[in-house]
Amino acid sequence: MLEVERLIRSVAATEIMPRFGQLAAADIVEKTGPDNLVTVADRAAESALTAGLTAILPGSVVVGEEAVADDPGVLDALVGDAPAWIVDPIDGTYNYATNNPRFTVLVALAHRGSLLASWTLAPALDMFATAVAGQGAHLDGRPLRVGSAPDDLRHLDVTAPQQKWWTPAQREQFNAMCAHAVSLGFYDTTGLEYVTLAAGRRTAMILTWDFPWDHAAGALLVAEAGGVMIGGDGTPYRPSAGNPLPMIAAPVAASVARLHAALRGERPPASSRAGDG
Repeated sequence: MLEVERLIRSVAATEIMPRFGQLAAADIVEKTGPDNLVTVADRAAESALTAGLTAILPGSVVVGEEAVADDPGVLDALVGDAPAWIVDPIDGTYNYATNNPRFTVLVALAHRGSLLASWTLAPALDMFATAVAGQGAHLDGRPLRVGSAPDDLRHLDVTAPQQKWWTPAQREQFNAMCAHAVSLGFYDTTGLEYVTLAAGRRTAMILTWDFPWDHAAGALLVAEAGGVMIGGDGTPYRPSAGNPLPMIAAPVAASVARLHAALRGERPPASSRAGDG
């Protein structure tokens, strides 16, 4: 764990932070639109992380956001036999490119479909969260624990992707959920939002896309903090692509079930204290 943490901090210090606030127009490229960006820092950081992580664990492979953008076949490594590092060199690239310090470096280690460990660094905010399967989650060395889950949907503090990312079908789902008077906010980076949920400052997080590099590190962080992350079909999150959407992370499965029902326009299941723990 410490060797990986040192590598992540080193890459952030050499490839990411020196470029923060210093990018020229030519250093930023639009992938699919003005809100979906990649920078020279993303590519340099992913290259350095790839070299360092495979040196730490010989025989392992790296599934990085930028590598998959160049070759979607890289995703196949997540269902192979080799240990796989799942890497988002800069989660929140739009923030990074516009000089907003809310961005993270996300790294997770998976093997044969199971998440083993994760690292979340917010270098401009000096925050580092880690999780190890079966050993808990920590933020800057302090244990993380999800908060309590209210019985009433009206008392849930829920966050979702910003409305500009919603499809027409998703808009209908969120409108149906909001009819239950859910408190709805919006997040700008998944990495920091997972930390917020794991620290007990949020009661639910809705995910409408399934890129492993955005979710693997946070999913383990939430799970080791005592929470759950469940897909639209009721099955737990898995670090390979193909999770049924929307996925919901929350302190307990009962909250997830109620939110999924509300998103479908159904009457949420009745609360049960015995089943909420």
